[in-house]
Amino acid sequence: MDLHLKRGGGRPHTGYVDVLRHVIGAERDRRADLQLGMALCCVAGAVNAGGFLAVAQYTSHMSGIISAMADNLALGGVALVLAGLGSVLAFVAGAATSAILINWGRRHHGRSQYALPLLLEALLLLCFGLAGGFRQNLPAFVVVAVPLLCFIMGLQNAIITKVSQARIRTTHVTGIVTDIGIELGKLIYWNRSRGEGLDMVRADRDKLRLLSALLAAFFAGGVLGALGFKQIGFFATVPLAALLLLLAGVPLVDDLVTAWRRRG
Repeated sequence: MDLHLKRGGGRPHTGYVDVLRHVIGAERDRRADLQLGMALCCVAGAVNAGGFLAVAQYTSHMSGIISAMADNLALGGVALVLAGLGSVLAFVAGAATSAILINWGRRHHGRSQYALPLLLEALLLLCFGLAGGFRQNLPAFVVVAVPLLCFIMGLQNAIITKVSQARIRTTHVTGIVTDIGIELGKLIYWNRSRGEGLDMVRADRDKLRLLSALLAAFFAGGVLGALGFKQIGFFATVPLAALLLLLAGVPLVDDLVTAWRRRG
């Protein structure tokens, strides 16, 4: 995971519009990946923690869901196994949808290729929040809400995976924490043997800083999401959706303006 690699333009950006255009634009560099990664980690942490208060289940943790399916199968809980399967399939469907939208954007040379799935995520979060605000007491709500949140998490994780060429994940932190441990192990390693042909063990400090920032963003988002759901309930999804719309808006408008000019 070479976080020093730059892909595409490295030109400076000035003004809020240019910053937003750079963060979600088709031309990528390390800074843009970090900014987008932290924003999406914050959203994922908020949805995961707040969603747990809403539906009593973490919806981005596929390892836990599959482990629960195995437990429930052994215990004869067929209904719970099917519910878990629905959650996994929803996550997969979300990731597949993200890939379809991004590849469609690339084929049409759009600047909003990464913004399209963000727009869809924002709309789905709004639907979840509004439905929860008015229908949370209905038993059918949880049946629909859990797969919906899993779909959103799959959608988002695929976005940052495609954007960063699989260097960053945002909806779960197991890999992030593991990589932090690896880099810390390198950092404290004592290079006592320095014979010929032996490479020095060195930590990638830039990578360690990036991973730490992503972990902190996920945790901060979790705290904000839990507090938001505790204080204002499902309507806590509105600011999350607004952030996603803010990120997606500039490249989407750019493409609409370009299309309008071509027709004119």
